[in-house]
Amino acid sequence: MKTFVSGGIVALFFAALGLFWWQGRAEVESAAPPPETNGTISQALDPESLPTADAEGLIGPAPPEATELSKEQRRFFRYDRNRDWRITRSELLSTRSDGFRKLDKDGNNLLTFEEWAIATVEKFEGADADGNRELSPAEFATTKPKPTKKRSCAC
Repeated sequence: MKTFVSGGIVALFFAALGLFWWQGRAEVESAAPPPETNGTISQALDPESLPTADAEGLIGPAPPEATELSKEQRRFFRYDRNRDWRITRSELLSTRSDGFRKLDKDGNNLLTFEEWAIATVEKFEGADADGNRELSPAEFATTKPKPTKKRSCAC
C-alpha cells in the first residue's frame, strides 16, 4: 500500500511538472511586426559616423607597456598557476607529482625509503658504464636531465 501511494504521488508530481513545462513555452505571435530600429542600423553603417584612428584628442590612461620577463620571473610564474603573485604549497607540489608517481612503485601515495633507494640505485647503475661502482665526471654528466624541446609557435 505504501509503494502504491508513493507511486501515485510521484506520478502526480511528474504530471504537474509536464503541465507547467508545456504551458510555459514562449510563443512568438505570427503577425507581430519586426522591432523598430529608429535608423540605428543605417547610422551605424554610415562611414561619417565611424570613429577615426586619430588619438591626439583622446583623454585616458595609456595602455600598459609590454615588458620582457626576467628569468627569475618566468621561473616564478611556472609555479604560480593562478597568477596571484603567491605560490601556495599545492601549486609548488603540483609540478612534482609526475616525478613522485614514477618513484611510487606500489601506487599507495606513500614514498618509502626502499622505493626511493631502488630508483636511486637504478639511476646510479645506469650511469656507471664501466661497472666499477664509481662515477667519473663523464659518467656523472650522463645523469643530467635531458633538456625539454622548446615549443615553436604554430601561428
